[in-house]
Amino acid sequence: MEKRTEKLSRILNELNIDGLFITDLYNLRYFTGFTGTTGVALATKNGNFFFSDFRYKTQATKQVSEMGFEFVEVSRGSLQTVGEYIKKFGLKNVGFEDVNVAFSLYQTIKDIFKVELVPVGNKLVMERMVKSEEEIALIKKAVEISDVAFSEALKIIKEGVSEKEVSSYMEYIQRKLGADDRSFTTIFASGYRSAMPHGVASDKKIQKEEFITMDFGAYYEGYVSDMTRTVYYGDNISDRHVEIYNTVLEAQILGVNTIKEGIMSDDVDKVVRNFLTEKGYGEYFGHGLGHGIGAEIHELPYLSSASHIELKENMVVTSEPGLYFDGWGGVRIEDDVVVKKNGSEALNKSNKELIILH
Repeated sequence: MEKRTEKLSRILNELNIDGLFITDLYNLRYFTGFTGTTGVALATKNGNFFFSDFRYKTQATKQVSEMGFEFVEVSRGSLQTVGEYIKKFGLKNVGFEDVNVAFSLYQTIKDIFKVELVPVGNKLVMERMVKSEEEIALIKKAVEISDVAFSEALKIIKEGVSEKEVSSYMEYIQRKLGADDRSFTTIFASGYRSAMPHGVASDKKIQKEEFITMDFGAYYEGYVSDMTRTVYYGDNISDRHVEIYNTVLEAQILGVNTIKEGIMSDDVDKVVRNFLTEKGYGEYFGHGLGHGIGAEIHELPYLSSASHIELKENMVVTSEPGLYFDGWGGVRIEDDVVVKKNGSEALNKSNKELIILH
């Protein structure tokens, strides 16, 4: 695993701070290598320290030392010990994760640390945007697992089977193939429910003549996949179903093909949004085109009007346009896409052409 302490040093210099107090579990995993759930870290110009209790001593010592951190065993008052280290090194100002820290924790560390606390905003997450080859390999593996789960799910979709049954089966297949968990709550929405972009699997039974949208992912060795496919189940597909599906597919491929190094994240969204607007469907595309993935299921950069970030080689983002019609249904198609110098690579190998199940 590459050491990421240089990235922390860069943040210390950029913000002109003496130390950086890390609490977010995703950032802890990324920068210190720690995979447990209890611990905090302090990065300074004099060294990097990870604080946790005896339960994690063996695991954390191994994990964090490989990443350039020293394990410090603490009892329940770990923040007191962090405060002692801050005092020991004479730190004047310490960055904290204002996006992650609850107000009560802020008040506690203010009292204990007795230094100027500097909010670091999304600086740490920004450092996670460009992925290493090792990270991309793990994301690819997570994607492969999800691709198989999709093809297996198609075999059990039948009239009268509930959404929960199929979604649970998909999660089981992912686990069986080595996933540590699902990367988020599986969205499985059939018929009129496919008009709900976040239609988590329900007790609704699958019926004939309806779209089924599946949005799911695997969590594999600290990295996620996130894919969506929409299929049609029935014998009498209407022209409208075919048209809506093919419009979303065209938009999704346009998104993938627009992604490349140097383009701004909001511009990718704009290209696809303009395409759907010209087709007369702009108002039915109510969310951003995509988002970054990595250690978290949603991370920077966002391919939406809310995020203006230049895409760089080896960022991994999603392209997932959707059209939703209340009471009728909807279609969303999503791939995980690696940004390349002169283009992009969609990692998902599952078919995107309209699949009709009988």
